[in-house]
Amino acid sequence: MERVLGIGGYFLRTSDPAALTAWYRDCLGLDIDEHGLWQQEAGPTVMAMFEADTDYFGSPAQQSMLSFRVRDLDAMLDQLRSQNADLAPETQDMEGVGRFGWVTDPAGNRIELWQPA
Repeated sequence: MERVLGIGGYFLRTSDPAALTAWYRDCLGLDIDEHGLWQQEAGPTVMAMFEADTDYFGSPAQQSMLSFRVRDLDAMLDQLRSQNADLAPETQDMEGVGRFGWVTDPAGNRIELWQPA
């Protein structure tokens, strides 16, 4: 059986692609080139299915959620606060899995930030 090798891309609709790209660069530090290419560090990726009525993604209209691995969740949250980003007030700790926080980008997409255990 042929298998996929990893995530090849994540695509977002927005009325202002340049501004949203700048937000991901300036707030989250993604070094996205002019073609949208970003070289991520090796590490785990979670592929999980949720019930249709979950509130985990924020808005019920959001059908999927991007989760970024981070080295230091507290430092990332402080960085986002300094940019006046729309942060969820809570974080979550899952024993053996890691720590989680959430931010909503300017286009209304809730994003998970995961510091693996």
